[in-house]
Amino acid sequence: MLSMLSSQKLIRLTEDNRYSLTEISEDYLLKGSPTYFGSLLDRGWQVSEVYSFESFKKALMTNTAQVYGGDDLFETNEQQVEFAKAFTRSMHSKSMGPASAWPSLIDLSDSRCMLDVGGGSGAHSIWAVFSWPRLQAIVYDRPIVCDVAEEFIRKFRQQDKIKICAGDMWEDVFPEADLHFYSDIFHDWTAEQCVFLAEKSFKSLKPGGRIIIHEMLFNDDKTGPYPVAAYNIFMLLWAKGQQFSVKEIFELLKKVGFIDIGSQKTDFGDWSVITGQKPGRPV
Repeated sequence: MLSMLSSQKLIRLTEDNRYSLTEISEDYLLKGSPTYFGSLLDRGWQVSEVYSFESFKKALMTNTAQVYGGDDLFETNEQQVEFAKAFTRSMHSKSMGPASAWPSLIDLSDSRCMLDVGGGSGAHSIWAVFSWPRLQAIVYDRPIVCDVAEEFIRKFRQQDKIKICAGDMWEDVFPEADLHFYSDIFHDWTAEQCVFLAEKSFKSLKPGGRIIIHEMLFNDDKTGPYPVAAYNIFMLLWAKGQQFSVKEIFELLKKVGFIDIGSQKTDFGDWSVITGQKPGRPV
């Protein structure tokens, strides 16, 4: 086991012939770390049957998600409180690393309030307000999810800068904000549903308002990169969506009316941010 962990760079052999954690283990495997990954690993173990060959084969042949026995991921989470809370905590583990990478790449000095649509635990809101002290944020998600988000917002002492708003992004009016942020949301849904969300944001934002899409994105011909292709297989098992290409997100935002669309890779894995703006001068 020590040899395996060493080969994976999770531990290292010191000069005095002892083993110690590497930097990556300290970042992701210690509970006290803000980027602790353990909750996601725990959740993966709890639903390990979804990763079987038979599960993958059924997902491929029927084009349906296989988590929770084939039931809809979000409907199941809505109906079963503990499932929803465990899922949100696992997504927090997954999100804190990527969330730390993008806020410094985009000038948010003119943004007053970020609406974190489907914001889950609030990981991205937490890093955004850390990076831009004048920015306020709203984590917008289902009531059960918002309960967990409040826990993390208190943990990071951001109650004064991040608010919670429970709602249904498909049915309810969005709270007022001049920046709409979506991370790992579009890949959960069909292209038509993503157009609906982008159009809803466009209509909700005032002139000059901005949208940010944070996803792992394919190249334009969808031949890679490998981590995005692997993530796409993962989504086949979990939801009805898929990973998009940069070109597809550009076309989607342009279709609903956004302008000045641009993309930038973050320095965390294969994550990217795509931005757009609603025409007109800020009010």
